[in-house]
Amino acid sequence: MDKVEDYIYSFEGDEQEVLLYFHELLISFPAVTSKLRFKIPFYYQNTWVCYLNPVKPNKIAICFLRGYEMSNEQGLLVSKGRKQVLSAEFASVDEIPKKLMNEIINEALFLDETVPYKPKSR
Repeated sequence: MDKVEDYIYSFEGDEQEVLLYFHELLISFPAVTSKLRFKIPFYYQNTWVCYLNPVKPNKIAICFLRGYEMSNEQGLLVSKGRKQVLSAEFASVDEIPKKLMNEIINEALFLDETVPYKPKSR
């Protein structure tokens, strides 16, 4: 088992299920790899695509590092005052709109593949 899976299995119940759902979905893409950074799971293709972050109370946020470059036509992603990252939070696998999240993840991966990443200058 890798470090990301060790991390996921350190959670229980719905949080673990949400982490596992997104982890398995993300690593099902052949070019995507996972790595623990800043003590949370990050997912890479060419660059950082997204990360999974536990948030209070008992939710898991899937955060897209280039969220502002994405269409967000599903309306699921929120900024929470961040300049670059957009995220969606889920308390259980049942509340994940799976088709919409697949669209968002596919868009994030396509963006990572086709548009070079330029960090926003401060």
